[in-house]
Amino acid sequence: MVNIVDPHIKRDNQFSLHKEAEKNGYYIKTKDGKDFDGWCWPGSSSYLDFTSPKVRDFWADRFSFQNYPGSTDILHIWNDMNEPSVFNGPEVTISKDTVNLEGVEFREFHNLYGFYHQCATSEGLIRRSGNSERSFVLSRAFFAGSQRFGAIWTGDNAAEWSHLAASIPMLLTIGLAGLPFAGADVGGFFGNPDTELLTRWYQAGAFQPFFRAHAHIDTKRREPWLFGDETLRILRDVVRQRYTWLPYIYGLYKESEEIGVPVMRSLWMHYPQDTKTFANEDQWLLGADLLIAPVIVKDAVHRNVYFPGKDRWYDIISHSVYEGGNEISIAASLSKIPVFQRGGSIVSRKMRARRSSQMMITDPYTLTVALDPTGNAAGSLYIDDESSFEYKTQQKFCYVEFTYSRATLSGVPNCAGGMQPMNSIEKLIIVGEARKIESIIGPNKTKLDFIQNDSVTEVKLPVEFVCVGFNISLQF
Repeated sequence: MVNIVDPHIKRDNQFSLHKEAEKNGYYIKTKDGKDFDGWCWPGSSSYLDFTSPKVRDFWADRFSFQNYPGSTDILHIWNDMNEPSVFNGPEVTISKDTVNLEGVEFREFHNLYGFYHQCATSEGLIRRSGNSERSFVLSRAFFAGSQRFGAIWTGDNAAEWSHLAASIPMLLTIGLAGLPFAGADVGGFFGNPDTELLTRWYQAGAFQPFFRAHAHIDTKRREPWLFGDETLRILRDVVRQRYTWLPYIYGLYKESEEIGVPVMRSLWMHYPQDTKTFANEDQWLLGADLLIAPVIVKDAVHRNVYFPGKDRWYDIISHSVYEGGNEISIAASLSKIPVFQRGGSIVSRKMRARRSSQMMITDPYTLTVALDPTGNAAGSLYIDDESSFEYKTQQKFCYVEFTYSRATLSGVPNCAGGMQPMNSIEKLIIVGEARKIESIIGPNKTKLDFIQNDSVTEVKLPVEFVCVGFNISLQF
């Protein structure tokens, strides 16, 4: 459950939260010492001073089970309107000359208000779990450091093709600023997208860090099944694709936490010597190994894709091969998302359709090995419990390094803290090996079943446990 909790508090003497905040003097004040009174969704409202540690502590305690009756263990929070938004007044926010509890004018800390609001909310959710569970807090306002507390989005966009196109450079810029968990409202917040725009926006959003459809209450209903059977089929496939890529995306977030690199990356980040990547704002890299080139133009059934660097790129569906340094027109019917895997990479997916990621935790993996021109590839897989802080506090995680060289795939695990995931590898796909394979030898010298079709080979049930070291060798 994700509940919206905004920062404004209704000025109502029957409202216990307002009474306590007013009694303790926790509101931002006017310059003459009165509680600032602005107009927002509940009407006359006041705003807590989140720059104060004691006010943040007060706010965090509001999320305890005792103070949040009826809530459950799966409570998550969406902090909206937290710039903060004030409907009356010329600035549509808190007046610049109001002051916090230390007497500092609002003009000095406006950009920090949403940051501290999200910070306090995140702290509250962590506390209610006994400091054991990670929080999820979505915030509209953000500042440098907000990435420590949750996700953000680009705000109230519109159901227009130009807004779909603009979401790409916006998210790339936000990622470069150090905030990797960001997205744009799929379909546009204002207005009513037609079938084509909605479909293309789902396709783009599925390969962006934060993927969410969101609309104004006065727009037409836009659940996928309201657009006809064919659109339902396409959008269902898009959402399923997103879920299959979660193991790869999860690893990117771990990488981002460790070294600060964005999840969604401009092409030039990995190809700084390729000047043709510098001005490219309608494609991106998801991590280092996926090239995403969505259709963002109305009525288009083809789009030009620039393949960066000197790498080899493989279409993730057809496995067609494209060489780097070239711009090529790619067919992209309404059901097609142009996505390509970098040659020389190994990526992990979970292919079984489930109702939630929670139900996927023990599902087996599929590895796709995309060979570079020398016949080599490398990649990794990161696994933890996906919910607690034990990956930090007890080093409970499993990190597997994969290498493919001389026709042998090796998996070398580092399962720290005693974690031993029971996931298997149910399928291995090797792309780019054109030589005829006579046999494939797996762990314990077992002969593995496989199907080779030109340069694509699928191997069935190659590894019983992904976090146990293994070698799989191709015999020609």
